[in-house]
Amino acid sequence: MNSKPTLGAELIAEFLGTFVLILFGTGVVAMVVLFPTHNPGETIHGGFTNITLGWGLGVTMGIYIAGKVSGAHLNPAVTLAFAIFRKFPWAKVIPYSLSQTAGAFAAAAVVFWNYHPAFVQVDPNLERTAGIFTTFPAFAGLPQAGFLDQFIGTGLLVLLIFAIIDEFNMPPGANLVPAMIGLVVVAIGMSFGGMHGYAINPARDFGPRLFAVIAGFKNNGMTDGTHVWWIPVVAPLLGGLAGAALYDFGIRRYLRRDVVLNVSAEIEKGDA
Repeated sequence: MNSKPTLGAELIAEFLGTFVLILFGTGVVAMVVLFPTHNPGETIHGGFTNITLGWGLGVTMGIYIAGKVSGAHLNPAVTLAFAIFRKFPWAKVIPYSLSQTAGAFAAAAVVFWNYHPAFVQVDPNLERTAGIFTTFPAFAGLPQAGFLDQFIGTGLLVLLIFAIIDEFNMPPGANLVPAMIGLVVVAIGMSFGGMHGYAINPARDFGPRLFAVIAGFKNNGMTDGTHVWWIPVVAPLLGGLAGAALYDFGIRRYLRRDVVLNVSAEIEKGDA
């Protein structure tokens, strides 16, 4: 019988799962941004559809890597929601979040290393391509719009994660859970990806943003005077809690009640 994973094993799993997620996610954005055609607005390697698919597949692969060991949160907003609504140990919340952020940072570094020749050609002074790694509001004068976008997107993410994995609902087979959650991320990107890049994950945004600062990107949202870095950190945390509450108080309590009523009916039938 396999022993229960140690905290160290769980943190390694969260690191590697998030690492793979961000490799695919920032990698696909690099492909789209750094390899344009000669026609303005067109790219050799696709556009926003490619980006949403790349991020969704990255989430799927990250969950396949970490799911059995750590539960594959890969997102501090998910970890916080599980601590409040699913009795996930509070002592693990900060370690999980730090491992997720570290995995995202390391992945951004690898993507930059791999695509460094392209950065030299397209943006040699690193003045306008930090968006490959991190997110920014579509309208600089309306950061609050980006906050709402992040709140809604992460709310949808956690709401649907809770629905997909709920044993009282209609959960898919265990091997399909990662694919279903990946499709959720694709759908969120396609429907709510414009206002602030749908980070929907504090670690996914802050880790690569911190790398962008260290690597010398000028437009990083942290040291460039815009101070937008906090939006994809705070809004997802709050949105995730809202999504979890909406599921538990709007759906799960009725599912649990149905289970109790069905069990009671079976007991009464047996007594008869």
